[in-house]
Amino acid sequence: MIRLQAIVCFLLVVLATGSRAQTTPPAKDAGQAVVTLGRTEFPINEYFTISFTLRGAALDRYSAFPDIEGFKKSGKLNTTTTRTVGDQSSIELTITQRYAAYEEGEFELPPFTITVNGNPVRSPGTTLEVGPQQAATTPPAAGTTPTPSNQPLQGIGLLDELFGKPKPDAYVEPKDHAFLALVADKSSVYVGEGVHVSMYFYLTPADQGLLDFYNFAGQLPGIMQQLQQRSAWEEHFEDQEITPETITVDGKKYLRYRLYETQLYTLTTETLRFPVISLQMVKYKIPKDPVTDPADRLEGYKTYFTDPLTISVKPLPPHPLRDGVAVGRYQLRESIDRTTFQVGQTFTYTFSVEGEGNLATLAAPMLRPQPGVELYGPDIQQDLTRQSGRVGGRKRFTYRMVPRRPGLLPLDSMLTLICFNPVTARYDTLRPQLVISVQDAPRKAAFRPRPDDPFYTEALQTADNTLQPLDAYRDVRRYTNVVLLLLLGVAGYGWWRGRS
Repeated sequence: MIRLQAIVCFLLVVLATGSRAQTTPPAKDAGQAVVTLGRTEFPINEYFTISFTLRGAALDRYSAFPDIEGFKKSGKLNTTTTRTVGDQSSIELTITQRYAAYEEGEFELPPFTITVNGNPVRSPGTTLEVGPQQAATTPPAAGTTPTPSNQPLQGIGLLDELFGKPKPDAYVEPKDHAFLALVADKSSVYVGEGVHVSMYFYLTPADQGLLDFYNFAGQLPGIMQQLQQRSAWEEHFEDQEITPETITVDGKKYLRYRLYETQLYTLTTETLRFPVISLQMVKYKIPKDPVTDPADRLEGYKTYFTDPLTISVKPLPPHPLRDGVAVGRYQLRESIDRTTFQVGQTFTYTFSVEGEGNLATLAAPMLRPQPGVELYGPDIQQDLTRQSGRVGGRKRFTYRMVPRRPGLLPLDSMLTLICFNPVTARYDTLRPQLVISVQDAPRKAAFRPRPDDPFYTEALQTADNTLQPLDAYRDVRRYTNVVLLLLLGVAGYGWWRGRS
């Protein structure tokens, strides 16, 4: 009987433990992350990259990429890859941080850790070799199709022998209407003027089932290298998710994917030349037999090319200060921190330049010192916006001024900014419109007695208003102490004589 009770108790414990194990919620899967480093030996006109790939889970959070001495972070790229095997689909997310080297040489990347979804992923670091700039690759000859170096080889394996390998003769490659284009918003610019350059991939709605992107994250660094212009200042747009937009070209509807965009500001009169850019895409072949499952497709590859692009650069019209003027569509916004001004009283004046142009290279206004006013500064603050293919913003120059004599103070006599408007092809001068009226500093108000107090009224009227030295009261205290000592001595002497 005791043995039977023990067995029953053991079964109840097992059932209770199993019930608790079933009701305990499973831990959230953080996925598996891997850190990958780019090429460690590369020319200065190419980017070094650090990437991490997350598999098996959605990205919740991740820590910052490391800073590398001698390099500047130059934007990130997010790539999502969906892999389908049978009825099972898996998603891989790759985030790539690009680094641009400031100069050639050898740099040390120390060991670092990136935390992805709470899990630390470590990298041992490496040594980076930055070499001289390499010349752009020669574009392929017309009518030829280059063989992709990363195209997988098609062979016959054990599974192909067991289940049969698709026969290429049973598939046909339909014609597509897709094309790759490099587009600039201007064909000619002035020195210092901005030009917006974008690379788009166009395809018709009917081509969506035939084409797909192939390793775009791996192709993008090479594309960016070919688009770089050493004679221009670049304002790069942050990488965004590649999504299609519907447009009409020659009366035909297309889906357009923006793959890359940047804003270039020419620094010299050297012509901007963009070579032929290639992009490899996945293109599927469909079966010849119409009875075959329409989902049955054979994967292949096709390379698309842009046309070469040239943008001419014109010098600025003659001007005495042609080399020091700002180029852009600018306007002046000015502000001041007070409405009344007195001699010796500090006030703050802000000279704000707003509009489209290369604000990063916009110099401070020309300063002409004026007698009777002290000027300090400027403190510079810049707000830059990149949106809808345009780069613009505001740059503020804040000055502190101290007037030393009364009168009118026109600020346009002190600050001016000469700029060239590329739209009107004319020079303009931004001048302040404010004129400051400086008043003399008021004297300190005299003490006014109460009219109902006749004693102080009469006393003040006869009081001496001669200025006294600051140490007058100290001297009075010293003389008073001497008199008191003399009186005490006389009193002591009289007391002594009285007793005798």
